[in-house]
Amino acid sequence: MLTVRQRLLALLMLCLALLAAPALPAQASGAPAGPAGASSGAAGARNPVVFVHGYNADPGVWGSLREDLRADGYADSELFSFGYDTHQSVNEVLSGRLAAYVAEVRRQTGAARVDLVAHSFGSLVTRWYVKFGGGAPYVDRWVSLAGPNRGTSTAWACALWDQACRDMTPGSYVVKNLNSGDETPGAVRYATFWSNCDEVINPDDSVPLTGAANTPVGCLKHNDLLGDDPTSAGVRAFLRS
Repeated sequence: MLTVRQRLLALLMLCLALLAAPALPAQASGAPAGPAGASSGAAGARNPVVFVHGYNADPGVWGSLREDLRADGYADSELFSFGYDTHQSVNEVLSGRLAAYVAEVRRQTGAARVDLVAHSFGSLVTRWYVKFGGGAPYVDRWVSLAGPNRGTSTAWACALWDQACRDMTPGSYVVKNLNSGDETPGAVRYATFWSNCDEVINPDDSVPLTGAANTPVGCLKHNDLLGDDPTSAGVRAFLRS
């Protein structure tokens, strides 16, 4: 059990890390708003990409990776950012909203499946959608950057008043159910990217999953994975695989 002083220190560390997110241009949130002439999944060799940000963040954090994907040939009509209130429950609220968002992306693009790329808390939201929310048939590849897939002790700092923090604590209802049985279910291809210097995810090896392609990225801070060039190259290679 953490002491009051340890919890306050953990809260300060968590807040400082999250406030240090890169200041990038905001992207679309809520219902997808793809441009006219969105590409059809039936005709293309790649899937639309749906980005899912982390706790206390917004879709703007994906600016760097979106630019890299555009440089690789993706059109704006193939890149979507799910924006949501990160203080709500993974299983009761957020995974259902993500399911509706993915359904609309598929309707707009004509794609049978999408690729999901999540950061931090977004990893739990997307995993619940795939495993328990009916998403497995509609997801081809799933990517987690610095996700608290087995929980993180820093979440205890805000668990008293915040449902999302409770969901991220080690041994929570969400974490236990996601890791019971098959951690990487269905025909979905899974990949994680994790740092051994992550100040938010504790322990560091909370990110890798059995059955996933787990890639250590070296000593990077939690939010630095969002703009790190080698991490971006790894994500893009996995999306092409």
